[in-house]
Amino acid sequence: MELKPITVTELNKYMKDKIATDDFLNNVFIKGEISNFKHHYTGHLYFTLKDENSLIKCIMFKSSTASLKFVPKDRN
Repeated sequence: MELKPITVTELNKYMKDKIATDDFLNNVFIKGEISNFKHHYTGHLYFTLKDENSLIKCIMFKSSTASLKFVPKDRN
């Protein structure tokens, strides 16, 4: 079986469709420590959520930041 490469666009669409149709992933809350926080001039927030064993690199787009009830910052 020969593997056929796919484009970045195809992979992103596939992943978006998978996540959009997954009931668990559409209703999950994640608890973790914020690190590497950066408030970009575009209004997007870039940060890492981590616990003692793993990390997730994150982006919160400007359109979602208005609903925040706190100001994110690195944990000291």
